[in-house]
Amino acid sequence: MKTELLVGLAGATGAICRIAISELFTGVLTFPIATLAVNLCGTLLLCALSAGAIRKVSSNVGVQTAIMTGFLGSFTTFSAFSYETVTLFQQGAVWIAIFYSMASIFGGLAIGFMGMTIGRKSVGT
Repeated sequence: MKTELLVGLAGATGAICRIAISELFTGVLTFPIATLAVNLCGTLLLCALSAGAIRKVSSNVGVQTAIMTGFLGSFTTFSAFSYETVTLFQQGAVWIAIFYSMASIFGGLAIGFMGMTIGRKSVGT
């Protein structure tokens, strides 16, 4: 039960952080930069932590689960990415939708590799 509560608290914190970042970019661009930013940052952190860096943050499995599942799970958003992409297509912004999709997918893969490298180096593997 303690782990579930930690995940819930971390999830609420991750969601609040994502909303705060979205509000920073509200009205700045028509491009969904806030969602791209949180997804890429979340990918970098999740991959680095998964590669071993989480052990430097905490040895407590409940805290590790709260950070990786709760915080990062609610900080990142695949559903918003999908919604924004479909909306861009429906609005006729086809090239922006294609660029957004490619930046999210390939940017996520590239930054995921970078995160894994950082995570492995942080623990010396």
